[in-house]
Amino acid sequence: MPYTRRNFIVRSGMALSSAAIDLKSTPSFIPRDKTSNRLVLLGTQGGPFVRSYIPGPPASLIEYNTIPYIIDTGYGTTFKLIDAKIRLASLRFIFITHHHSDHNLDLGPLLYNAWIAGLSQTVNVFAPAGLNSLLSSWWESNRYDIETRISNEGRPDIRKLVIANEFTEGSLYSDADVKVEAMRNIHPPVTESYAFKFTIAKKIVVFSGDTAYCPGLAAFASNADYLVHEVMYGPGIDEMVRRRPNASKLKESILSHHTLAEDVGRIASAAKVKSLILNHFVPSDDTAITEQVWKDAVRRTFDGNIVVGKDLMEFPL
Repeated sequence: MPYTRRNFIVRSGMALSSAAIDLKSTPSFIPRDKTSNRLVLLGTQGGPFVRSYIPGPPASLIEYNTIPYIIDTGYGTTFKLIDAKIRLASLRFIFITHHHSDHNLDLGPLLYNAWIAGLSQTVNVFAPAGLNSLLSSWWESNRYDIETRISNEGRPDIRKLVIANEFTEGSLYSDADVKVEAMRNIHPPVTESYAFKFTIAKKIVVFSGDTAYCPGLAAFASNADYLVHEVMYGPGIDEMVRRRPNASKLKESILSHHTLAEDVGRIASAAKVKSLILNHFVPSDDTAITEQVWKDAVRRTFDGNIVVGKDLMEFPL
């Protein structure tokens, strides 16, 4: 099915009526090779404005030994995971960089849809301060439905399956194969905003999160196999604000917590990353800013491998 605005609206309507759908049994799930370890960009658009299904708001996936690790849950993440052939009931770990809506709006629906799909094991959600309040409010807003399905359908209590972990800088999670660390980035006025580093066997994947130019990211991402970094094109911002009624205030906000393409290149160069994956494009709706324009802007300060990210693009781990 082509990804048109109409199809996205249809899909969104399905999400709202997911109580009647067993996502585990729908034909959209195709079993994957169990040895497939990968990084997947689920949503690469910068900002919360929903214009189409692709590109969609921010979300990424690391799949390792069949376990999915979700990084951010922008609107539509549930459907992108299905498109990435992830069984929703296999959900185990979610990591949220910060509490802007384009990064957490699908958290509650994703957890709910995983539950409807047959989730029976715990899910650990890691997010900055405010997570407990966010989840408590979501559970309360859906309390009638949840409690009805527990009693009428014999489901486990989803509120007891989800473990909320509010964090600051440092180590978030580790096991024999996977280690996850967080570093505070620069995102005023949001103070609790973080970059993530996943060390998986011998691979390193770093997500910048939303941030202004943050030199500390270079050390954090040192020798990373993949640095997934947000990117802003300066001339495009000037063009964008000319089309907005709140232009001056919007420009000030955008410039305060996003990274110009040339500065993204500086971080990647200092970190000596193997591949720089551009993500969370700002602006995201200017068709004049082509893939080559993004690359050329970053190439001024980084001569390594540059990938202009797109939704559902995969990278091997």
